[in-house]
Amino acid sequence: MARRRALVGRHDQTAADTERSDVEEAVPLPKLRILLVEDSAANRKLTLAILAREGQSAVVAVNGRRAVELCARETFDLVLMDVQMPEMDGLEATAAIRAAERESGRGRRLPIVAMTAHVLHGDREVCIEAGMDDYVSKPIRRRDLARALARAAAATGAAARAT
Repeated sequence: MARRRALVGRHDQTAADTERSDVEEAVPLPKLRILLVEDSAANRKLTLAILAREGQSAVVAVNGRRAVELCARETFDLVLMDVQMPEMDGLEATAAIRAAERESGRGRRLPIVAMTAHVLHGDREVCIEAGMDDYVSKPIRRRDLARALARAAAATGAAARAT
């Protein structure tokens, strides 16, 4: 019985240490204005649930063409962009958003995070070369998405607004 308690206690300690390290890594984020661009209903639902757990929400577009339209009309802090979609894929949409940014002359670069099941060597680089700023592989994991949100907030100065 004592040995079992010792093992359970050790397991509980390890779990507590893990939770503590996750909390220590957490950076308070402001409420971000996020555009989620995803054609799959299941992936939208999962991503929105993770965002909600992180205290965030998102405007949703189901294809790249709609994302470009929304970015032209509204201001976002971050775009979570699926790579493979009908009508206009994420790479094409990113190129169109970057072209509009250059034409506007405002000098603001909207962080765009690729969300893709493509995890082969070189896929991340293709997304970055296309103008995306970060990359999260599918299936989306809460920790990976939270880190991408934190990086985007830091890059745009949004994290400083949270304090």
